[in-house]
This record gives sequence, C-alpha cells and structure tokens, in this order.
Amino acid sequence: MAACALRRGFLSAVSKYNKKHAHRILSAVDGFEGFRPRVQCRACALPGGVQQNRFMSSRPEGKILETVGMFEAVKQHGKYETGQLFLHSVFGYRGIVLFPWHARLYDRDITPPIPESKPEPPGAHGSKEVKGKTHTYYQVLIDTRDCPHISQRSQTEAVTFLANHDDSRALYAIPGLDYVSHEDILPYNSAEQIPIQHELFERFLLFNPAKSPPFTARDTLKAWQEKNHPWLELSDVHRETTENIRVTVIPFYMGMREAQNSHVYWWRYCIRLENMASEVVQLRERHWRIFSLSGTLETVRGRGVVGREPVLSKEQPAFQYSSHVSLQAPSGHMWGTFRIERTDGSHFDVRIPPFSLESNKDDKAPPAGYTF
Repeated sequence: MAACALRRGFLSAVSKYNKKHAHRILSAVDGFEGFRPRVQCRACALPGGVQQNRFMSSRPEGKILETVGMFEAVKQHGKYETGQLFLHSVFGYRGIVLFPWHARLYDRDITPPIPESKPEPPGAHGSKEVKGKTHTYYQVLIDTRDCPHISQRSQTEAVTFLANHDDSRALYAIPGLDYVSHEDILPYNSAEQIPIQHELFERFLLFNPAKSPPFTARDTLKAWQEKNHPWLELSDVHRETTENIRVTVIPFYMGMREAQNSHVYWWRYCIRLENMASEVVQLRERHWRIFSLSGTLETVRGRGVVGREPVLSKEQPAFQYSSHVSLQAPSGHMWGTFRIERTDGSHFDVRIPPFSLESNKDDKAPPAGYTF
C-alpha cells in the first residue's frame, strides 16, 4: 500500500523496504504538515496496492529528504510501550510514547443494546445513557521540528497547569506534550539514539539497544509521572458525530484556588473536530451551556474557537484545541453546539457531547514545573 505524507508545499517519499512490507519513512527536514494513510492516497490519488519503489510529487528545489525510520505493524491488540516511536495518523507529527492512560470512552454514536432512562444535566440536549468502555490513550512528546507545521491544526502547548499560589502566572504549559489515542499511533523504529528533538527527551528516556523499543524510562520520568499524576490523568473521553462531523472531548481537573474568600475549581478540556466526509466545511460559532453544582447555568456564545474559524477539508480534516473553565463549585456539566458553515453558505449545528466536570482527585498543590 502506498503511504503518502503531505508536506508544506511538497510530498515526502515513501518506499517499500523489504519483503516483510516494512515501509521506509522519508521525512523532509523541515517537518510534517500531515500524514493520513488511506486505501487511496488523497494527495496523489494512487490506489492502494500500487507497487512502486519511490513516489514523490514535484517539490521546491533544495528540499532534502532524510530517512526517519521503518514502519512497524500496527497493534490491533495490547498497548504500545514506553519509548515507542510513532507518526500521528491525523496530524502527522513525529512523537514518542511516555506512558499509557486507560480511559473510559463514552461514544454517543453507539446505541446501547438496552435503552435506559436517567436524569440528564439541566438543559442538556437530547441526552441518552451511554455505556463507557475502556480505551487506551498515551502521554507523548512531540518532535519540536514538527510543531511549527501543525500549530494551525493542533495546539502544541495544550497541556496546561495551574501555577502555585505564589506564582504570578495563572497557568503555564509544557510545550510539546500531547495525549494520543491508540488508533492515532503509526509505529516505526529508528536507528538513531536521539530520534526525537524535545528538551525532555534525554531527561525522560534512556537509549537501550537491548530493549524493544530501544528507549526505556529514566527515574526522572517515573518520578514526574507520579508527582503530577492528579493533573495529568486522563479518565473520561466523550465522542459524538453530527452530519459527519465528529467531536471528541477530554476534560481534565486542574485543581482548586482560593479567590476573594471562595473556592474556585479549574478544568481544562481538549476538543477535536473531525470531518468524516469529503465536503469542505468551516466552524463559525460556538455555543456553550455550563451548569455548576452551585445551581448556576451560564450560556457562552462567540465566534470560532480560540480565536480561529478552522476549515475542515478532505486534505486537512481535523482541528484540535484546548481551553479552560472555572466554577465556584466542585463539580458541574458542560455541553453545547458548534455552528458549521457549508461552501454554499448554509449552516448546521454540531452537538458537543455533554461531559462532567469532577474534582474527585486529591487536591494537592499543583506542580511547580518540570524541574528536577
């Protein structure tokens, strides 16, 4: 199967490497813009199964392609281990697995076998009982060389933390840290001892050629994971599709702060929108409903998300961002819609699946940063 990687202004080359069908991955030195294997390549329209030693489109002169590594078999069962190199199947960046998370996936596109009725959050839109199933996600590092080329479609500073009480910053981020679903992993291997460029790579991982994958966790990674577990942990994932636009939401509890003699609880939430069809659409507006256990119901409307109105096309079907919400209560709910515009000017609303805001973790002091 011909695999193609869409680059900024050109395509990378992908070649058959050996009889075991491992692919050699050829990467442009200035990074990825997207990588999305299909039965038929969207960039070059080559059908799957075409045997070809090297495939390349026209590209600007002077661009140098370098070998990244060799594809490995995708794991249908089990999980990837610490140190696994991968390409992100949607956003195309190079990354490495730090450790897995076992989340509960609530997929509202799957109809439960036995209908049950339970109270829904006040004002929720057509809520239904959804059974959660275990799904594996991974904490990963993003190669910094690829960050500039994915920043328009996925925030590379999306994992944020509350600053300490004596810190003047309200929030801070760890650049190049991400959460990746199991099905987004395209595993590969490399002969390089430092195949990923990130300031935490050598602090967290040790090259060990006797292991597979050949990168093992240092004590600093284990200590960092244990120390920051309450603020990193991914527990619930919510997903719903409306008119071929799939919305996935992952909420994270960030901690509590005291302000003006009251407690303020903070959460961040990561949202991915994916266009599952070929029609080009654009996100125009957001409409949120935020219910607090204190009894308040807030409505938020606005243009776009995080200052953008992303276009979701066949070539670039996904957009991912993170934002924050605070409540003066230890729990609540959020739900809403995105207003989507078609190329003919017509609009439709895409549901954001309702999700809980819970603060049932140990309310320790948030981490002060990744210093060791």
